[in-house]
Amino acid sequence: MTPSDLAAATAQALPEMIEDLRALVELETPSNDKRLLDAGLATISGWVVDRLGEPDGTERHDCGPHGDVLALTYRGTSPGTVLMLCHYDTVWPAGTLAEWPFEVEDGRASGPGVFDMKTGLVQAVWTLRLLRELGLPHPSVRLLLNGDEEIGSPASRRHIERLSEDVLATLVFEASLDGALKTSRKGVGLFDVTAHGIESHAGLDPFAGASAIHALAEVVPRIAALGAPERGTTVNVGLIQGGTGRNVIAAQASCGIDVRIAEPEEMKRIDAALHALAPSDQRVRLTVTGEWNRPPMVPNAPSRRLFERAHAIAAEHGWELAETAVGGASDGNFVSALGRPVLDGLGALGSGAHARHEHTVLAPIPARTALTVGLLRALATDVT
Repeated sequence: MTPSDLAAATAQALPEMIEDLRALVELETPSNDKRLLDAGLATISGWVVDRLGEPDGTERHDCGPHGDVLALTYRGTSPGTVLMLCHYDTVWPAGTLAEWPFEVEDGRASGPGVFDMKTGLVQAVWTLRLLRELGLPHPSVRLLLNGDEEIGSPASRRHIERLSEDVLATLVFEASLDGALKTSRKGVGLFDVTAHGIESHAGLDPFAGASAIHALAEVVPRIAALGAPERGTTVNVGLIQGGTGRNVIAAQASCGIDVRIAEPEEMKRIDAALHALAPSDQRVRLTVTGEWNRPPMVPNAPSRRLFERAHAIAAEHGWELAETAVGGASDGNFVSALGRPVLDGLGALGSGAHARHEHTVLAPIPARTALTVGLLRALATDVT
């Protein structure tokens, strides 16, 4: 099959893909609503079966209060397996759809979760559908759906790492950046620093107290100064809370910190610096809690080869495939940190992730789908 034949086939599928996208966006699946996540996953799994038939293997893992993990395996025509990684949760709370329904206008689809990342999920399923319909060779496909990506994948991380262990490649259908694949992502650390002081009356007994707020205000500039732009490290104190009244020496205050790193070595430096913080008033005690949510995605040799193969396939279709580094993290970070081949950003073109102008541009969907069809076809050739 020529690139033009494949382009025609994916273009012909676009109307059905748009209707599938509408159906997925109209499923509200907020990360913190287990009931809606379960209902959404039931509908999504039924849709996958409707599009692809019954899977050859099924794993479902109860993730407690978080969205469950569902892995569906479809046997291919060549050796090896490719992991397609998609999340079905969104940042949008229940009820958003009532005031912001799915809409197609001027070649764009808008609605909660349309860009991050339900368009990518549609593209992943249609990639496999087209491979099968067109009789093209392909490895087995393991489609992994998780419902806690937007909150850091606390329950699904171990399943992602396990199910990516033995595969030819992991393809992540997060949205692109203006069409570019995301070959580098920053790691994320989420921390809280809490000051424990001594409470007293601000007027009657001001010197008996030790203000947690004053101590925290003293160390916040030191925390912010841990940023090192030349290393790709940013530090943001995004939350501050504490105290009980303006006339009370505060007994407790805390701040929430977001850290982004491009270099794995920065984790040790940040950890040590946070735990070394100390206010000048020795009566105030500081505690640090939190963790590194995701390691950075640093390009490795297997991933470089995978991108080069994707770049060549895009060139066969007459377009230039770019790559980029971004500050946001994804589940692809976990795979990359283990030295395994991964491509991220294979999903939608558009913008507005986590914002009310979130939208997907519809015209590029066939070409993006053709790219992944071609990539799986090429991976089949590599192992035969």
